[in-house]
Amino acid sequence: MEQRELIEKLIAAGITVATAESCTGGLIAAAITDVAGASAVFGYGLVTYSNEAKQTILGVKKETLTIYGAVSEECAYEMAQGLKKVSGADCAVSVTGIAGPGGGSVEKPVGLVYMGLAWKDKIYVKKNLFQGSRDEIRQQTVKTVFAFIEEKVFL
Repeated sequence: MEQRELIEKLIAAGITVATAESCTGGLIAAAITDVAGASAVFGYGLVTYSNEAKQTILGVKKETLTIYGAVSEECAYEMAQGLKKVSGADCAVSVTGIAGPGGGSVEKPVGLVYMGLAWKDKIYVKKNLFQGSRDEIRQQTVKTVFAFIEEKVFL
């Protein structure tokens, strides 16, 4: 399903969505707002690039960032959880990762991206390892987030 089709499906179902983005820097929010009528279901698009923003805006615990790091399953989970509280959206999606070209390590290579999705009373986390340039990794993240929403909300 194309991004546009998914947003139109969310609009038709009246399902609100919010985003908390780190490595994508607002690309997911931009893709949503590219669709006419998206304002009916999209009210929050937060770029929480720094650890401070993750803590202050989304309520990610300092301990989580210290123990697991910003690029972790735990951080993506807490970002989605905090976003759902802050936004009141039906579906809250978070992304945190390493888009490169630098910043990777053996444990956390460039292309590692975690996605969190808070839907109803559950929070799902998906680990991804993308390949390519910074832009390619960010674009793959956007497409995969939409597939993740479709999978958890509509299937």
